[in-house]
Formats: sequence, structure tokens, C-alpha cells
Amino acid sequence: MKLIIFDNDKSEFLFPLTYLRPSFELKIGFDSLGDKIERASGDFVGKAYFVRDILAATVKERNEGVAVNDSAALSGDDLLVVDGRVLVTKAFALPDGDCVAKSGDDVVLAKVSAATAATLPSGSVEEFMAAAAEKLDTVEIDIELMAFPWDLIIHNPETITADFDAMGKSGIEGNMHPMSCIYGPEDRCYIAPGAEIHPTVVIDTKNGPVYLDEGVEVFPHTRVEGPCYVGKDTQLVGGKIREGCSIGPVCKVGGEVEEAIIHGYSNKYHDGFLGHAYVGEWVNLGALTTNSDLKNDYSSVEVKIGGETYDTGSTKIGSFIGDHTKTSIGTLLNTGSSVGCMCLLMASGAPMPKFIPGFSWFLNGRFSRGAGFKSLLKTAHAATSRRKRDLTEADVELLKAVYEQTKTERSKLIRRDSLAMLKK
Repeated sequence: MKLIIFDNDKSEFLFPLTYLRPSFELKIGFDSLGDKIERASGDFVGKAYFVRDILAATVKERNEGVAVNDSAALSGDDLLVVDGRVLVTKAFALPDGDCVAKSGDDVVLAKVSAATAATLPSGSVEEFMAAAAEKLDTVEIDIELMAFPWDLIIHNPETITADFDAMGKSGIEGNMHPMSCIYGPEDRCYIAPGAEIHPTVVIDTKNGPVYLDEGVEVFPHTRVEGPCYVGKDTQLVGGKIREGCSIGPVCKVGGEVEEAIIHGYSNKYHDGFLGHAYVGEWVNLGALTTNSDLKNDYSSVEVKIGGETYDTGSTKIGSFIGDHTKTSIGTLLNTGSSVGCMCLLMASGAPMPKFIPGFSWFLNGRFSRGAGFKSLLKTAHAATSRRKRDLTEADVELLKAVYEQTKTERSKLIRRDSLAMLKK
């Protein structure tokens, strides 16, 4: 059976996290949604991806040998076709024979024999899934759909625990100084080979497991509470890493962090609070950058996506920060903030606007173009090269495309603030 994972326009409801990646590359628990789909699929022979056209070149570059947006993948084999937004932590329990599965109104999975696939339209994965839904029986399976960014945050603590149990590892294989301790069940902690735990570190497993991956370094006076996953080559540089956090790989994180996902290659080195938040790649949060994750009246938090405002149904939602964004010292992010990719935010003493379009500069309390796209690209090259990485030509072309995609919403706010300045 061939595995096909698809991303479509509905992943735009996951902006700003999916501007530069398909939904199935989003992190939750120990790894990505796509990694979990592959494990849940069992043995499969070959796989293919369908993504938004804007992402095809970068996805193909990151996945050598995997067919991307190739309609031929929808025929010739028995198929398992899965929506990249689904969260699965155990093997799919599917009946014999062809079937589809839904989450709400969304058809999120189709199990199709080669013979049946030959009768379905293969012009696009959307047409294929719609036709499969009309023709095949619908079954109920245990599956969650990550339809909005906050769904990842809400489900992260339980997913960390499920991933820890599935991994089946515990104990200390790295180095842990005798002046540090595991506070709680020791079999709910795993310290991987090459990890280094300095003196006066407390790893609290009373309320959930803690997994510190290879090359992790935890500096003195750090408290890590489970459930928690810390990815490879990440440094925890003091402070409180509270429950429900997935961090890394290759991050430097300090201060107070609670129920947050930091995708990778991002820094929150200094003091400041990050809570119920998702931070993309190559982000740098300046000293004392803090987000609110609770409104003063304890009401449900609303988040703006694509010009529409959505009620999250949760009272604890922080911020969603796109890739390559930078904040100055003392930046204050409002409850339910959405910050696009490649933004530059300068603190003014007041909370930032709740919605900041990609590639915006927010300086002196107003939106501006700043030094422009070329300057932002130069900064991105500098940031990635510090980690012995660099932007490829495909990466740059994607950034240019997203810059154009976000131009209207950005220009509207820049024009508004410019006119306001002229009236003063």
C-alpha cells in the first residue's frame, strides 16, 4: 500500500504557522503530524505528498525521492490517503475493504484499492477525496483534526505523554550531575545519550513524563516540568520550563515557558513569559519579550486569521509567531496574537496589535515597511548561517511569494498608520 499525505487550502486556517510549510510538517509532541501519520499507517511501500503549489518546490527539496503533486501517485497502487492536519498517536484501526473516514464534515482519510482508485478522478487530491466520499462507506475512527493553530497547543500535553509511552524509553543515558534530581517517578524521565544536565537542575515528573533528546544541555537553576519534550541539541539556560512544552531541535530557551511549542532553530534566551503559544523556526525573542495567555475577564480568547476573527473556545491562548520573526527587548504580545513570518517588532511600552501581517515592521507604535524585503532576507541569511544552514533558492522564492501573498493586508495597515501620522 502506498501512503499519500495531502495538504490543501484548509491549511490556510493554520496561518501564520503554515505560510512556509504544509500542515503535516507542524510539530506536536515529539515530532511532526506527518511523522505520526507514517507510524500510524504501519507498513507501506512508497509515499507521496500533495501540497499547495506555493510550497511544492521547498517540500520536494526537503524530501528527496518523494513524489510531490504528482497526479500519477493517485493510481496504480492500493492507497491510504490522509489529510496532513490529522493527529494520530496510535495505529489506524481500519476495516478490510475500501472506506473513508471523516472528522466533522472533512473527509480526512481514504483507504482505496488499486481497482477502486482507477475509477476515481485523479486530476487533484481534492477531487479524488470528494469522489471517494461519494462512492465508499464511511467509518468512525479515533482521530483529531488540527484545524486551527490553537488545536496544536490544546492537544500538546496529552500528545507528549502518548509519544513518551510509545517510545518506551526511560532512565539516564546521558550525564546528570549528582547535585541535580528527578522529582517524581524516575521511570517517567529519559535523558538520551549526549545530553548534559548541570548541577541544581530539577526534573519534575510528578504530572507527566520528561524526554531530553540527544545533545540537550540543561544549565543550572532550571526546572523542567512534565509532560515535556526537548529536542536534539537544544539548550535550556535557566528558568522554568513548565508543563506541556515541546521545544526544538536546536533552540536556546530560558525564562518561563508554559504549554508552548517552539518549532526549531529559535531562541528565547532571556527572561520573559511565553505561554500557550506556537513559535516557528528562526525566531528570536528579545529579552523580556512576554505574551499574555489569559484575559482579565477570563473570557474565551479570539484570534484573527485571514481577515476573520475566530473564537478559540479556550480561556488560555497566547501567541502564534511565524518563521524568521524578531522581537526587541521588552516586547509585549497580547492574548491571542497572530504574528506573521519575517516581522520585526520594536517595543513601545504598550502591547502589540493582536494581528501583525507578515513582513511588517512595527516601530514606534505603528506599522511600516522598514528597510524592505531585501533587508529582511539579508537578516534571514545571517541567522541561518550561524547554525551552519542557509536559505536555498527554493526557500528564497517561497519567501518572495509569501511576501506578495501578504502584501494587501500589510499595505492596508501601513497606509492607515501613515495617514494617521499626517493628521497629527
